[in-house]
Amino acid sequence: MIIKFYSEARKEFFEATEYYEDQVVGLGGDFIDEVEKVLNVIGQQPASGTKITKIERRFLVSRFPYGIIYSVEEDRITIFAVMNLRRKPGYWKSRT
Repeated sequence: MIIKFYSEARKEFFEATEYYEDQVVGLGGDFIDEVEKVLNVIGQQPASGTKITKIERRFLVSRFPYGIIYSVEEDRITIFAVMNLRRKPGYWKSRT
């Protein structure tokens, strides 16, 4: 399955990684590892995330207050947001 990131989602991912790395050296790498684990699960079991709308799903990232918002279409997974769960809910909906 192909995984495609919206540019805003990719930016969120990089910004969160930088933030955690600034807090503690190595924590940014830990964040990357946890997001990659989520992407691997989603790639193997696309329906495993919690359905939050008719087409979008959310999969929580372990150890960090983030969720991956995505949709599944035939042979492609689209990542709409790497969402900080403490941020305003639904801010990403205009991307779908």
